[in-house]
Amino acid sequence: MRIAVIGTGYVGLVTGTCFADSGNDVTCVDIDAAKVARLQKGEIPIYEPGLSELVVRNAEAGRLTFTTDLASAVKPASIVYIAVGTPSADDGSADLSALWKVVDSLAPHLHEATLVVTKSTVPVGTCSGIYRRLNERLGRNCRVASNPEFLKEGAALDDFMKPDRVVVGVRSAADAELLRELYAPFLRTEKPFLIMGPESAEMTKYVANALLSTKISFINEVANLCAKMQADVDDVRRGIGHDSRIGFAFLFPGVGYGGSCFPKDVRALSSMATACGVEPQILAAVDAVNERQKHVLPAMIEKHLGASVKGATVAMWGLAFKPRTDDIREAPALTLIDRLLAAGAKVTVSDPEAMDNVRAIYGDKLTYHERPLEALRGADLLAILTEWSEFRNPDFAAMQKLLRKPVVFDGRNIYKPEQMRAAGFNYYSIGRPPVEQTEAKSQ
Repeated sequence: MRIAVIGTGYVGLVTGTCFADSGNDVTCVDIDAAKVARLQKGEIPIYEPGLSELVVRNAEAGRLTFTTDLASAVKPASIVYIAVGTPSADDGSADLSALWKVVDSLAPHLHEATLVVTKSTVPVGTCSGIYRRLNERLGRNCRVASNPEFLKEGAALDDFMKPDRVVVGVRSAADAELLRELYAPFLRTEKPFLIMGPESAEMTKYVANALLSTKISFINEVANLCAKMQADVDDVRRGIGHDSRIGFAFLFPGVGYGGSCFPKDVRALSSMATACGVEPQILAAVDAVNERQKHVLPAMIEKHLGASVKGATVAMWGLAFKPRTDDIREAPALTLIDRLLAAGAKVTVSDPEAMDNVRAIYGDKLTYHERPLEALRGADLLAILTEWSEFRNPDFAAMQKLLRKPVVFDGRNIYKPEQMRAAGFNYYSIGRPPVEQTEAKSQ
């Protein structure tokens, strides 16, 4: 098939590349000429494991091209995917300004058989709004569908090529069959192809992210309660996770969620509920708990340092909101950085992928180290904000020598308390009893 993908952000680039890899001719369109020029050279503007190699391979095969010329991409296409950003507006609702500009721009170039598909995460009713808008401009019935994405940053290629399910929201059997044919190479293991109305498909995307966010906020609130009641959240998590009705997924306590999806999607769904006259009590609580959770570790560190926070040096491992990405949007690490800098502390940081993005915000206010151990030299403590694999099995003896004091604040619970006790560290984590060396207590 000939496919046009409008928008070369995270979702658009992954979508276009994966469709090209299954044998389709794909043209990705973006208004950012510099970005398109980089992509044409094989330079990938985001970090996603395996994506760079896949882009280069399909571009060299002639199946994947990049352009700023929307008309040249849309006119020959059987399917046009819209994959532009829908960020949060000031009131929490989704900002669809970029999407409507795309709809208006592509309308003159659509032929009657072209199917327009929304891949962007959009409020319920947007697909119907696109349908009405195109019909008004063209004076005929147009084909419009919804096909939400369920990609995890850091595992997007696997998620796309080996999906748990594919959801399509359509108004006709013909549109469903066209999309079924497109996705057939990715569904050979009998994973479901779920057909529903566009409104249900749009709602499915928001509800999936909101429910996962709810699980994270719930276990974080439980962890904070455990910390006050001498319980261990790891034991509690194991105790509930083996219940088949509950499971373990997304029940890992930490410093709160961030990224481009969960925060904005929870707020957007909450905004939709309010607009419909439904009070979003759970959704509002999920968002509030998460924002509060981002301050739990900073408060622990400030309490530990006391008046000496001014002039102290804090080392941080991890800046991205999760491992295997360079995305720092709403990352909990930024909350800690801001509080430490405001208190007069010095901050040294290390992250495998996200340092350039952080440097673009903070510049020389921070000290950056490619090697995690180097960030510890002369620091009063280490704070862990992202559970990168590189941080899981460090040289504890070297850490002891480099740190001024053997203190670790683990916001992701990546170490075992007994392991840290044996290594001689004072160790503080989320929802678990602290490890405080006997010598430290006696001083």
